[in-house]
Amino acid sequence: MNIGNKVLSELNSEIPKLEYNRYVKNLVYDEENSQENLLCFIAPNIIVAKWVKTKYSEKMKHIFELHNGIKPEISIIINKKDRLLNHKKQQYVKKSNTKSTYLNPSLTFNSFIIGDSNQFAYITAKSVAEKPGKLYNPLFIYGGAGLGKTHLLHAIGNYHLNLGHNVIYTTVEQFMNSFISHLKSNTMERFRAKFRECDLLLIDDIQFLSGKEQTQDEFFHTFNTLHNNNKQIVLTADRAPNKIVGLVNRLKTRFEWGLMADIQPPGLETKIAIIQKKCELDGINLNSEIINFIATHMGDNIREIEGTIIKLNALGSMLNQEITLEFAQNAIKDQIKEKRESISIDEIVKIVSRELNVKPSDIKSKKRTQNVVNARRTAIYLARKLTKSTMPQIAMYFGMKDHTAISHSMKTINKIIETDETFKLLLEELSNKINTNNVNNDKNL
Repeated sequence: MNIGNKVLSELNSEIPKLEYNRYVKNLVYDEENSQENLLCFIAPNIIVAKWVKTKYSEKMKHIFELHNGIKPEISIIINKKDRLLNHKKQQYVKKSNTKSTYLNPSLTFNSFIIGDSNQFAYITAKSVAEKPGKLYNPLFIYGGAGLGKTHLLHAIGNYHLNLGHNVIYTTVEQFMNSFISHLKSNTMERFRAKFRECDLLLIDDIQFLSGKEQTQDEFFHTFNTLHNNNKQIVLTADRAPNKIVGLVNRLKTRFEWGLMADIQPPGLETKIAIIQKKCELDGINLNSEIINFIATHMGDNIREIEGTIIKLNALGSMLNQEITLEFAQNAIKDQIKEKRESISIDEIVKIVSRELNVKPSDIKSKKRTQNVVNARRTAIYLARKLTKSTMPQIAMYFGMKDHTAISHSMKTINKIIETDETFKLLLEELSNKINTNNVNNDKNL
């Protein structure tokens, strides 16, 4: 086995199998152009090249050094047939060792799950990627944590990176740290050249510019330079520009020059689709019961949901145990408990009354009409499942004699669930809305 393939083979045992199969496995050792102190590999596209170069080149150098006693340079080119054509792209891969966070090549438009809550943001992001600097400049995407804003930023960046464009993705914190560092070392020209000469600037969490007057002033001039040169700017934040306190008006105005697209919390169907896609991409086997359970009980933060899936898979693998519904419930019971402790019966009654078109006062009354009885049973069932309240506490809330009435209602609902799939889905949708409402209330505190 030649040294290049030895390096790849040994790297396989040191990094996550998923990343090896997705990226490193696609490399081909270029023995013809490799030298004593230079390892050359061929990648199918610039995304794979950049990912391997930034994440694993040091490991590859170390493995080579163990065999040959020399620490080599790692060169990754895009294809063998047209090395000259791709020389500029390769230079970008080699030189883009910036302080910015690197783009995650798995976050593309193809891996983004579209639903009613994010469709507009997705369409505008894709339009901007296809026609940068022409349609909406800047594009300002805003919404709560973990809803997909960063995914769309990376998708736009990866689209252009694969075209060989100079893309900078950074968080506001990284932009600010870089600014301060260059300011202290009197190298501001280098800082400005980096951020003002790119083809595409992607800034995450712009709300953290709040109150940073000197950084805001620098970013203002960076924004103007890029915009005047028709270079695309894409920004994300947790709220619309006019609601970011501590942001100077001239920046707020410029952020509103282009287009603003918000992302809302996903509905149950979208969350289920996201979980299914995540499982498919990562080779994780979860049945529909487990997927529905996670979608219903884990709120609307997609990053948190994805973390839960990874946690389940890791636990199942470590314990050499099949992931069943019971296994999943036990594994994430602490996370669910935290959510339950902050949900009130009042919130549940309010949402059930709105969705089933029954007054909250009727649900808590002694009325026995069919629609009221169904709404009351539904509220009781959800109160028992989603809150930490005991059966006596729930009975007292609904004005019932004792906990036996609650127990009877629970048994009735469980029987209906076994035979009525539509009703089961209704309960899941209501659970999702209650959890989502609870998350949103927490954000407003």
